[in-house]
Amino acid sequence: MEQLLNLVLERRGCSGEIYPFMPDHAHLLLRGSSGESDLLETMYEFKQRSGFWLRQHHAGVRWQKDFYDHILRREEETKKHMRYILENPVRAGLCTDWNNYPLKGSTVYDLSTW
Repeated sequence: MEQLLNLVLERRGCSGEIYPFMPDHAHLLLRGSSGESDLLETMYEFKQRSGFWLRQHHAGVRWQKDFYDHILRREEETKKHMRYILENPVRAGLCTDWNNYPLKGSTVYDLSTW
């Protein structure tokens, strides 16, 4: 799934600041790299491609329908949301420490140093 996300991000000129993949959804903090970046189209493409991939490889798994977006305007908000996003697997009971959750990543940060 991470390779698929990275492909779409690269095609659309975006970065994946932080992303954990959960059992039926993902939390993504995306950033456009240029004025031509289109985060909405990035999400549409990722949802379509990943949904198709899931149907082929994990027939019982379905993403949640639709997605929710939120615009962050200040860097302080971004750091707060990054921590919140990384803690999602802990809140869901999938692990006790987000550092140990294997289905997370970033195209920008080395999460092992956090």
